[in-house]
Amino acid sequence: MIQIRRRTVARVLLLAFAAMGLQLTVPAVATADPASTAWAKLRMCESSGRYATNTGNGYYGAYQFDLPTWRSVGGTGRPDQAAPAEQDYRALYLYRMRGWQPWQCAGMLKLAGDADARSKRVPTYADSAYIGGGPTPQPTPPPPGGPMPAWPGVVYQYGDCAGPLKAFQLRMNAYGYGFTGTGCYYEKTRTAVLDLQRANGIKDSGLLGPKTWTAAWQGKPPR
Repeated sequence: MIQIRRRTVARVLLLAFAAMGLQLTVPAVATADPASTAWAKLRMCESSGRYATNTGNGYYGAYQFDLPTWRSVGGTGRPDQAAPAEQDYRALYLYRMRGWQPWQCAGMLKLAGDADARSKRVPTYADSAYIGGGPTPQPTPPPPGGPMPAWPGVVYQYGDCAGPLKAFQLRMNAYGYGFTGTGCYYEKTRTAVLDLQRANGIKDSGLLGPKTWTAAWQGKPPR
């Protein structure tokens, strides 16, 4: 009898709310996009955090979009020419469509997916506002003949990512290589290492060891 009365009261209240034009709302389910720190790490690995990056290899902006991928999430023009907030938004859009899969750096950084990865939920600009990267101040490469950083004690090879690799890349800009300083060893870094080794009579192994490291600051210029 008590249960019947409670149900009756509940129905009366619902009808009263409806008559007054009030809406009963259920709290929205919380979403789980990656933390802003995860995006910052991704940008640093992809482009040294530079939204205007155009390295001439077909990838653009802070998140290194190629043009087909950029357009697949509604981007127009070129990514590196878009405002930082626009790039943040398109990156979140891509993440919700495909997770971290499009970014090789995400795998190297071991970024974990969450509830919104591949959720296919189209974000709003408000959703991506928390990312708020903006350009990251970058270290200035040392001038030719400047002091050499201490050898890090690690031999680097293709596929490695590390802070000292960024120092090497920025140093090689003194010789016109045009690195953005991602700190990741890929084809362009390999070319610079081989050029430096050949110019200085070092075995052209492509490994960035102590002799090649020293040659970058104290050896003969490549090319």
